[in-house]
Amino acid sequence: MSIEFIGMACALGLSAMGSAFGSGFAAQASVGAWKKCYANGKPAPFIMVAFSGAPLTQTIYGFLLMNFIRSAVEGGCDAALAMFTGIFAGLAIGLSAFFQGKVAAASADALGETGKGTANYFIVIGIIETVALFTLVFSLLLLQ
Repeated sequence: MSIEFIGMACALGLSAMGSAFGSGFAAQASVGAWKKCYANGKPAPFIMVAFSGAPLTQTIYGFLLMNFIRSAVEGGCDAALAMFTGIFAGLAIGLSAFFQGKVAAASADALGETGKGTANYFIVIGIIETVALFTLVFSLLLLQ
């Protein structure tokens, strides 16, 4: 076994773990916000489904990074560099998903209570998404 496989596994695994936790937090908050809406006789915004699913994209980034690591090593990239890139980038992408879920949870709660601010909530969620995108792109540049 070569050490780059550790990086590949971490790139996908840590990203997916962050997505699982993040979407779990957001989904729980969405259900709670819907419950509040129903209890108060207000319409329950369906857009909260998007809050719940927002952290899932980081799993895709982890999968892409895993494949880029494999291609980079096949192209002559140092296996240790590939391993550490996968570990640290996977962790950064996973943390992005984790905190994106926390913000999406707060967004669902706020939207359920006020019915206002949807665009603002998505802007903040998008800022956190950018951390994962930057990590993916900068990791690809490092592996070249």
